[in-house]
Amino acid sequence: MALKVNITQPEMENESPESDIPVDIKPNIGVNIVQTNIKKHTFELNQRTALNGDIMIFDHNDIDIIILKEKNKIVAFAKDMLTDNVYGAESRMFEFLRKKGIVAYDSIQSGNIYGSMEGTILKSEKINEIDASLVNIAEWMKSEKPFMDSLEAHDDLMDDALLNPDDEHATELGEVPHEEEKGSILQKNMFAPYLYGRYTY
Repeated sequence: MALKVNITQPEMENESPESDIPVDIKPNIGVNIVQTNIKKHTFELNQRTALNGDIMIFDHNDIDIIILKEKNKIVAFAKDMLTDNVYGAESRMFEFLRKKGIVAYDSIQSGNIYGSMEGTILKSEKINEIDASLVNIAEWMKSEKPFMDSLEAHDDLMDDALLNPDDEHATELGEVPHEEEKGSILQKNMFAPYLYGRYTY
């Protein structure tokens, strides 16, 4: 930053000409204005665009999310079957979007498809509503990832316990002797339970 100063003092009575101090002010200051409220978001979503331009997001384990551009709505559906986990995921997502100011609070409701939930995207004159919705859905996915990872780890643990049990919970082939009858249903009785009306000996 270079600053040159030149001050010229007006001539006063009873003062000699040598008292004049020439000062020249020539500011040379470079200023860069930076908007500090702008953030760069980088995210990945497993999404697909429909024929009409709607955006379908498939990252979550329990629900599929669709951004309806023409209707300006976000809709969540059950991925495979309707369970309590589906409703919980839908409720958490729309609560997150409501707090972020993406969907209108009074628009969150059940959809016309069984088990679905929807909300209307708020209008904005400053930013793109669809881009803002995608960014916040991606942020919600990040918050859901530990929960989804724990469920997958539990399922893998149960599968491993069934397919590769330890010595305490497993027997070698032939270790358990064969018996003539096993189970609670008797095969040789006066009346077999699944052969009603027929004698068995």
